[in-house]
Amino acid sequence: MPIRREHRFFYPIDWPQLSAVIRFRRAGGCCEGCGRPHGQRVPHLGDGRWWDAAAGAWRNGQGKALRVLPTAEEVAGVRMTRVVLAAAHRDHDTSNNADTNLAAFCQRCHMLHDRPEHRRRHWATLFRRKALEDLFRSPYA
Repeated sequence: MPIRREHRFFYPIDWPQLSAVIRFRRAGGCCEGCGRPHGQRVPHLGDGRWWDAAAGAWRNGQGKALRVLPTAEEVAGVRMTRVVLAAAHRDHDTSNNADTNLAAFCQRCHMLHDRPEHRRRHWATLFRRKALEDLFRSPYA
């Protein structure tokens, strides 16, 4: 995932090389959350279930083989997505680049991992906007 311009200062200068080591050497080019392969077009059902062509099996969002196969109606609505791996910070601290803190995630796993942080930032942004509005456009003025 691209790094926002305002956040680039927080990443080390060798981040592209560090990210490549995590994604391709340690993780072997597969998502550490669900096992999806990097750079491949993967059929999925939109709820986390996806087709693993290498194993010939449907997998869930955690990469485990499904016990109950999708119905014909569900398979008829299959969509394709290109998997792109990104290195993610497990604790959301961009200055902590220890191997144990970094993970290779596909887009879906990265968004699920970052959801609480995104919600926190969204709340802080709305809170700040409301505070500025109250400060400068106060109904009491």
